Amino acid sequence: MELVDRIIKAYDIRGLVDSELTPDFAFAAGIAFASFLEMKKEPGTVVIGEDMRPSSPELATAFADGLLSQSFDVIRIGLAATDQLYFASGSKNLPGAMFTASHNPAEYNGIKLCLSGARPIGQDSGLGWIRESIRNGAPMALRNSGKATELSMLNDYVDFLFSLFPSDAFAKEFNKRSLSIAIDAGNGMAGHTAPAVMAKINANVFPLYFELDGTFPNHEANPIDPKNLSDLQSLVRKRKADIGLAFDGDADRCFLVDETGATVDPSALTALIASRELSRHPGATIIHNLICSRAVPETIREFGGTPLRSRVGHSFIKGLMADSGAVFGGEHSGHFYFKDFWSADSGMLAALHAIAALLESGKSLSKLLAPFNRYKSSGELNTKVIDQKSALNNVKSYFINASGSIEDSIEIDELDGLTISAENWWINLRPSNTEPLLRLNVEASTANVTTRLVNQVLDILKKQ
Repeated sequence: MELVDRIIKAYDIRGLVDSELTPDFAFAAGIAFASFLEMKKEPGTVVIGEDMRPSSPELATAFADGLLSQSFDVIRIGLAATDQLYFASGSKNLPGAMFTASHNPAEYNGIKLCLSGARPIGQDSGLGWIRESIRNGAPMALRNSGKATELSMLNDYVDFLFSLFPSDAFAKEFNKRSLSIAIDAGNGMAGHTAPAVMAKINANVFPLYFELDGTFPNHEANPIDPKNLSDLQSLVRKRKADIGLAFDGDADRCFLVDETGATVDPSALTALIASRELSRHPGATIIHNLICSRAVPETIREFGGTPLRSRVGHSFIKGLMADSGAVFGGEHSGHFYFKDFWSADSGMLAALHAIAALLESGKSLSKLLAPFNRYKSSGELNTKVIDQKSALNNVKSYFINASGSIEDSIEIDELDGLTISAENWWINLRPSNTEPLLRLNVEASTANVTTRLVNQVLDILKKQ
């Protein structure tokens, strides 16, 4: 029971291979998923994808066997990026399972589950039910065996991505400008999808770590950590590339590097894509999570849209997109969600928006994004704190008591952790879902104010 509670998390299943996430567990999870899908009156076929980790084929097969034992059919799409699995689920209107541990180190693996139409399954929308089913002993009675088939969907996935843009957006015959694009796949699944995508673009591509290798011999496939971008930054400078793209292990997140080798704030990319989507959908709703820069909701309003603020996490954003009809949603963590992509996230689709904007504008990436870089942010800072509730209360009390001396007025909300806002700055401090950490994000009009606020909060946390 403790094991099940430990590896079934808020958004997916994730654990250490061999000691936690084993073939036996995957088999039981397949049976539990079949029971859940029957309860939800979902189709009786599941699409299954897997990343390049050495353990993924065996775990995916065990999970498939669990489904097959319950008379479910399975479609194995083989090696896939997570957004490729979402494409399969959405286009075929079938539930899906993706075997990946995303950006985690090689010793981990995991399962991301979705309902038909790529609808997310999180803690409150199915994972909790599946957890209890496994804990209580998922029904093991064997039925008539289902049917397993294999189907490659890479070309269909690529064609669909390009169908979301005007026919002349990337074609060589329509673009005089030829881009130079550096791509760091981090030995992850972008090494599988990027060659097929880039073949359709008028560009010279400089690949880095495209070899599929789930042991990650070069660096962790986690581009949110600056140290994992250094090789891409060097390649951009060396090759004088127009843009650099960095993907995480399952390629559902994308981070950019501009032509100078500087990392691009994901909020700036969110604002850019928001402006493009609003040109196609005037007045539409755009979602941003609460640690995105203030430049994002400002941009949305400037382009005639309606900004909608969300908690951090894909299940919250996808739920809000369904409820609000939003055409796009962006997270500061590099996740980008598109209504035209079943409201699922796609790092490759976000990258294509950036490339299309470069081709259309004729500008450098740094100049293209300059209007969206308006404030100074701290980036996310993690501090180990055991008593998180007490720490949040102490930070809240400090700013309430000090508000008269630091700002005429402050606003406080607790949508996700603690957010304190003033005219020229904001702070968000929220607990990690999986570790005894508090995650701090600060943004202000000047770097000095940002640094001062960071130091004030960290001083309080050190006293815990």
